Amino acid sequence: MTVYRTRAGLRHRFRDVLNFYYPDCLDTTVGGYVAQLDERDGHVYDARTKHLVATARGVHNFSLGVLADGPHWCEHAAEHGLQFLATVHWDDARRGYDWHLDGRTPTDRTRYCYGHAFVLLAAARALQAGIAGARDELERAFGVLEERFWELDHGRYAARASPDWELAPYRGQNANMHACEALLAAYEATGADRFLERAYTVADRVTRDGTAATDGLLWEHYTESWEPDLSYNEDSPRHQFRPPGYQPGHHAEWAKLLALLAEHRPEDWLLERARTLFDAAVDLGWDDEHGGLYYTVADDGEPIVADKYGWVHAEAIGASALLSRVDRDADGRSADVLEWYDRLWEYAGTHLINPRYGNWYERVTREHDRDGPNHGPAVEPGYHPLTNCWLVTRALAADGVDALGTRADAG
Repeated sequence: MTVYRTRAGLRHRFRDVLNFYYPDCLDTTVGGYVAQLDERDGHVYDARTKHLVATARGVHNFSLGVLADGPHWCEHAAEHGLQFLATVHWDDARRGYDWHLDGRTPTDRTRYCYGHAFVLLAAARALQAGIAGARDELERAFGVLEERFWELDHGRYAARASPDWELAPYRGQNANMHACEALLAAYEATGADRFLERAYTVADRVTRDGTAATDGLLWEHYTESWEPDLSYNEDSPRHQFRPPGYQPGHHAEWAKLLALLAEHRPEDWLLERARTLFDAAVDLGWDDEHGGLYYTVADDGEPIVADKYGWVHAEAIGASALLSRVDRDADGRSADVLEWYDRLWEYAGTHLINPRYGNWYERVTREHDRDGPNHGPAVEPGYHPLTNCWLVTRALAADGVDALGTRADAG
């Protein structure tokens, strides 16, 4: 049995990621976090830029540390980030969260649903962790999402607006996926049905209605009327945030979210759709020659960008773990989805996890070479591996077992 099937193994990996970022990520001069740590050795390569998503993810990560009974400094670190999020990132005059700051000075006030969703997620986990001020921030972030981004006729959120709230025509599934994640966390933190109902609506519209024109696969980019824009960025296959093609990682991530939603809304379609999306992720995305999941593919599985990203594998790990709890035979044994869990961990451990520090690399090439330092303001400060390690350990605790693939009555 792989060590990562066990609570102890997952806890070890969880702490490794937290320890990589703390204490260097705490900015004690300007406030907030220094998220730009080199993934190879941890040195700070940009001490000034504050990115809304990186700040929110930092609050989320350290709040999970509190919830997981992690290091004692997690509570202070979460409080430190939430205070900066609520005061410096918040633009009180225009009632929204600023996207980029240079220190404490706004440099990009574009309003992104994606960023506001992560504020909601951060506040929800902070509320669960007992961090002061989290409830107010949760309500404020949700209010902005509802007032500025929600499109009632389409049951989904718009993607982007100007600083003064003029909506752009682009629509995207990614912002809605993370809004669904945040809404589920808000429901878990508050018990308020409005968050669960909104999460359910988004999930239904994105993963069922929104895939009718693409044979059940999740397209990323849409027109203002929510029609798939199949030619979007087709001349920019390596676009950092909006590449063309299907993303196996997002299929796995939605599979995970539907499995989580099914715990609160036990409807058959949720788990059925979760299984279908996970199968699509591995069937289309797995590289039979070199291993690992491609970043983007065509609808026949031909890779568009064959790089292997850390977040993709972390999300597939979380999805396979949650699905293994419900895909069991009469003897309680998990189906082959648990074999995927082991395979994904083996790949990540071999190619994507820094052997010295335990953090996850952003990406490697198809043949597992590292193509550069992966520097930039839009960093991923451990959010995906921390989230999925925590979700799996939480599921094991709920099942009363110490390892995936075992039964509670077996000890």
